[in-house]
Amino acid sequence: LKSEMKKKFIGIFGGSFDPPHKGHLMISSVSIKKLKLNKLFWVITKKNPFKNKTFFDLSERIKRCDKIVKNNKKIELKYLENIVRSTKTVNILKYLIKKNKKAKFFLIIGADNLIGFHKWKNWRQIAKLSELVVFPRSGFDKKGKKSVIVKYLNKKNIKFIKTKKVNISSSKIRKYYKN
Repeated sequence: LKSEMKKKFIGIFGGSFDPPHKGHLMISSVSIKKLKLNKLFWVITKKNPFKNKTFFDLSERIKRCDKIVKNNKKIELKYLENIVRSTKTVNILKYLIKKNKKAKFFLIIGADNLIGFHKWKNWRQIAKLSELVVFPRSGFDKKGKKSVIVKYLNKKNIKFIKTKKVNISSSKIRKYYKN
């Protein structure tokens, strides 16, 4: 009976993972530890709504994600756009909440995402349905802390993670592939 009452903590780490890398894994490990997550969903999107196209196709990215996370029992890959019929974070979040009624959700993003967060569809609702967890990103931390969403939340439902910055990005890796 008691275990039923205990709330599950679930992290959502969404993105195109184009390609996935050790930085994604590091952020995931820190999130699992610091937030005491029972599960962390890597929610893979077909493409970033703010970018034109992906470098690797979806099945290749899923395969690469699988390879990176297969040894971590708490990380689960999810591709939900075909089920939810939407790419919007708010709709994916509502779907996951429906499937995990007793859970508390954490949306894990980089400081770079804070700057344009108010342009996301139903961003206020996302901020109500989940706690925002923000990881530092080089060149974005100061600007991110002055963003619309940070002012709106006024320290409620937002957590800034102090950790060393990940000096690896999917765009840097793509440049390597192109050369």
